[in-house]
Amino acid sequence: MVEFKVVVNDTKNGKSHRVQVSGHHANSLIGKKIGDEVDGIFISLPGYKLQITGGTDKDGFSMRADLPGMGRRKLLLSEGKSFKALEGGMRKKKSVRGNTVSQDIVQINMKVTKHSSRPIEMLIETKEKSEPDKKEEAKEEKPEEKSEEKPEEKQEDKKEEQE
Repeated sequence: MVEFKVVVNDTKNGKSHRVQVSGHHANSLIGKKIGDEVDGIFISLPGYKLQITGGTDKDGFSMRADLPGMGRRKLLLSEGKSFKALEGGMRKKKSVRGNTVSQDIVQINMKVTKHSSRPIEMLIETKEKSEPDKKEEAKEEKPEEKSEEKPEEKQEDKKEEQE
């Protein structure tokens, strides 16, 4: 099943938010191109309109708006995304991904073009609260392990003192 990490840039207050998208919502993003506008419902942000600005694939290669298709290609670059020349006239052959979202894409970057009446922070917080967080479960398990270890250590210390 396809799963994307969508980074939404809120143009109103300049903050970025990361949203996990999977299932049929993620499948609806496949085939979209850089520059396309997407309804916010696909990213659990109802009432928002978002524009795709870029992304990266599973190996970290970035998407380019001027390269059509879904595949990865090696281009001779002199400027633009994926390459910054150290001196004037420098060129380099680099691998880049096409401008169309495919199953190999891991991260999709988007910016908000139309805002809703509800702020993004509220919509993302309610989504996070509904899903149990694995970090909180791990934190709950650790104190139990420590409490079990401490009595054993105390018993060992008492044995050493008695000898």
